[in-house]
Amino acid sequence: MSDNKYILAFDTANESISIAIANLDDFSLCASFCGEAHRASNTMLLPEVEKLFKKSKISKGEIACVAAGRGPGSFTGVRIALATAKGIATALQIPLIGFNTLEAVAWNAWESGIRGHVFVVADAMRHEIYPLLCELSEEGVKRLSPDKVLKAQACADEAFELSTKVDNLTIVGDALHKYFDLFEGLNIGNQELWVPSAQSLLHVCKGQNQKNAGEILPVYTRLSDAEESEREKLADISKKNLNTGVQNLEGDNKNFEPLDAKDIPQIVELEKQLMGTDAWNNKKFEDELKLNNRSWWVCKQDKNIIAYAGAMQADNKMELLKIGVSNKHQKQGIAKHIISYVANDIRDLGAQELILEVRKKNTAAQKFYQKVGMKQIATREKYYSDGEDALVFGGPLPILTKDVGGMNLKTDSNSSAVNDVRHPIIFSVESSCDETACAITCDGEVVSDVVASQVDFHKRFGGVVPEIASRKHIEAICGVADECIEKSKFNWSDLDAIAVTYAPGLVGALVVGMAFVKGLAFALDKPLIIVNHLEGHLYANKLTQSNIKLPAIASIISGGNTLLVHVKDWGNYKTLGTTIDDAAGEAFDKLAKYLGLGYPGGPVISKLAKDGDPNAIKFPRAMIKEDNYNFSLSGLKTAVINYVDEHKSDKDFNLNDLCASFEQAIIDVQVSKARRALQETKSKSFLFGGGVAANPSLRSDYEKMCKEENVEMIMSPLSACGDNAAMIGLVANERFANKKFSNLDSDVKAHAPLDVKY
Repeated sequence: MSDNKYILAFDTANESISIAIANLDDFSLCASFCGEAHRASNTMLLPEVEKLFKKSKISKGEIACVAAGRGPGSFTGVRIALATAKGIATALQIPLIGFNTLEAVAWNAWESGIRGHVFVVADAMRHEIYPLLCELSEEGVKRLSPDKVLKAQACADEAFELSTKVDNLTIVGDALHKYFDLFEGLNIGNQELWVPSAQSLLHVCKGQNQKNAGEILPVYTRLSDAEESEREKLADISKKNLNTGVQNLEGDNKNFEPLDAKDIPQIVELEKQLMGTDAWNNKKFEDELKLNNRSWWVCKQDKNIIAYAGAMQADNKMELLKIGVSNKHQKQGIAKHIISYVANDIRDLGAQELILEVRKKNTAAQKFYQKVGMKQIATREKYYSDGEDALVFGGPLPILTKDVGGMNLKTDSNSSAVNDVRHPIIFSVESSCDETACAITCDGEVVSDVVASQVDFHKRFGGVVPEIASRKHIEAICGVADECIEKSKFNWSDLDAIAVTYAPGLVGALVVGMAFVKGLAFALDKPLIIVNHLEGHLYANKLTQSNIKLPAIASIISGGNTLLVHVKDWGNYKTLGTTIDDAAGEAFDKLAKYLGLGYPGGPVISKLAKDGDPNAIKFPRAMIKEDNYNFSLSGLKTAVINYVDEHKSDKDFNLNDLCASFEQAIIDVQVSKARRALQETKSKSFLFGGGVAANPSLRSDYEKMCKEENVEMIMSPLSACGDNAAMIGLVANERFANKKFSNLDSDVKAHAPLDVKY
């Protein structure tokens, strides 16, 4: 029997931190901390937890369960708490409880002796509030409303209306810091009741199911802003609809995308074939598409709709409204995929389980629902218009590969390295943009390398959406980490250090990786190493050749970065020049979006350029003759767009020539400045890394230039040009040797020059 007997619980979903360590048998409090955070949760949380462990003389190995607030609340705060808890639970191989932050606030009011009703109002930013109505009796707290978000004034109006309907209404919550005046005249609780207390965390954890860390997700209450805006435009049949991107069914030319109002007539025709008397008309679908608590997706083949599905969110349930697949395309796995996309949306709106009705005679549909984990829970007699009974099915949300956020995993492992174990063994995480990546290195040799790419979730928007990126990282991090450790054949206890990207990148994405890794380092008592993402791209060249002659000139070109670096020694860099506006990767993406070619733009433009004439159109080579190493690409992007606007209707307009000429204009400037940097610094090697390092034309022209300058050319392997954690592990290996470790109060940065020493 396990000796573990304590629970560690914390919440950072608002501008405060609440922590409790308690005996799991009777939930008696052993140690606690509550204090203001003021946007410092990521730097304060684990140092305060560490102090409590030392003060209580409880070892981390005695922790049997971790609990963390899922929100709703400040999404950055929610990410910090959940990612940290996931790291701790993963390292110690213990379960995780995810509790509702607003319920914890209500329990704080209960603990203070308040009885009757409590209306919790939490700040949701953007002049919005997360409200929750609870009933407080001697037995405890009972929630009476679902998670939702309201405009501040609408929330106040609801509170005043409730005050006339329920007994003893008390208002509490951190939104009162901003909107106190809106609720003036109501009974407002003392300020210490506006956030969770340590004791209230324990109350809300009692009776909660302990789950695998990867299963616990934030309370979102809504889709991302980008998705909401997209749905609003798609629902407006009077406007020109979006040329939205799609998600591909692997190995086929079938595509999945949100329903566009202009496609409703196609669905209605398919409905008539499949549903008979139960078929909806155009007006019904148009009305459905305008509702905020709905999600509708279609599957297309050659622009023809072959499947559709829609559902609504009601409280914590997803109610499936429609699902249909054309007779010709049934039994191809389409239904399972399309329902998973709908379920992803409805989950983000707050649903936790699925419910639906199906005709009693429709045995094929019943078998499908059973296959995705559903069971019959009731019968509704004579439910359909023709008098047939409906069977009610219920079960978990049918989300595909939910342990990695619905993404495909790319996994590489090195069996020879596993068999020849050398130290240090370092686990690394990279989450700076739209890939969730983990890797394990042994003395600088890659043992396992796992990447979950989010590209399918961003390409319909023509670029990375930061909010979606951070959501996907929190969903995928545990699954990617588990896959990485499993492929390595190591245990968490075998590790010598933990490393992570701290900058530069999207802050919301970086926070997830940093908090998760700090949770690992804390739980395992291992050193923490923080790494600059750009330095990782430099070290990726070592995957091609470990013994690189220095000094060197390095070109690092990725999504948001274009720079030339003088590598005097490993860890000693001078950035010679960088972009003053768009980076090369951004220029490729923006042009591809304008041309309707999809995202990411680099690969598709490169593919078209292969069959074009790079000298067909004379586009500008900005700053090529200036006496510096900086770059500017916004002018080139504008010139290309203007050319397209002027010539796209010409009979001889050639898209291949356009792409080739655009690509060559970028290449010429890059090569010219790299050549001059090599000559002036007398460097012995030229290094090339970053996502754009996969561009075949640029690689070829760099090789030609290096041969002419008689310097060694080293390029990152194609597999390591994109963001990955193996390159972070290579940097960390050297940091470990020099004992350059960081503390648990480390934080992320959106921008950090490569030259910065730490």
